Amino acid sequence: MNIIDEPENKLESLLRLAASEPAHRPEFCKVLMQSPLLVLGESGDSLEGEKHLEEGSSLSIQHWEQDDGTSVIPVFTSLETLQSSIESDESYLEIPAQALFEMTLGSILMLNPDSEYGKEFLPEEIESLLAGGIGQHAIERTIEHQAEVMIGEPEHYPALLVDSLTTLFSKHNNVKAAYLGMVHDPAQDEQPNLLIGLQGEGDLHAVIQEAGAVAWDTTDEEEVVDFMIIEQGDEGIAEYFFNETKPFYDSRWGSKMEPYSEPGKA
Repeated sequence: MNIIDEPENKLESLLRLAASEPAHRPEFCKVLMQSPLLVLGESGDSLEGEKHLEEGSSLSIQHWEQDDGTSVIPVFTSLETLQSSIESDESYLEIPAQALFEMTLGSILMLNPDSEYGKEFLPEEIESLLAGGIGQHAIERTIEHQAEVMIGEPEHYPALLVDSLTTLFSKHNNVKAAYLGMVHDPAQDEQPNLLIGLQGEGDLHAVIQEAGAVAWDTTDEEEVVDFMIIEQGDEGIAEYFFNETKPFYDSRWGSKMEPYSEPGKA
């Protein structure tokens, strides 16, 4: 078996980046769903090598058993990663990720097993991807009552969250600035929550969904992070951000501000 030495493709590059930086994970998920993937299997004939599928083809896809006995479907981002995981020539299929996830729904998929950067996809995560998700979703809520909230600076500066959000926001040209605070609405929440005020242009809801997924990956499980869109001239919380704080991200310089030396409490 001859292993082809090919340069890293975009999906593999994002997989490598996403392994250590959550800010790259939303883009990885988007590119993944638009990419073809390779699986070991047959499409009804016995010829070795790549198979080109036709609509209605019957498939037989290989499953591998992990050390704990769990059955997974090995999936590969390129022919090179596939060849590096097998010891002899085997038949393989190239299938669009969307179609592959749909036809194997309920199974565990292992992307690039035996490589330096791999990822396990559990059934619930695959369901989220098929629904257009990118991981943990931000949940939109509206404050119906006339709220009196307490707002201030977080007692403990969330450096990991801020660093990752800075990287994420730099990918979106419509994000102008982002502010950090700690807010407490006693009518809705027992404890204060981190609050990110996002200033920008156009529709920022898609950015907030991505930011929510990044926040999930960079904070403790019990930590709640709220996001709100703010504009100059808004009253209340927006006034606090614009008049009393500095942004941790500004598109004009694209990097975070240092935390204040004496942070307050909400």
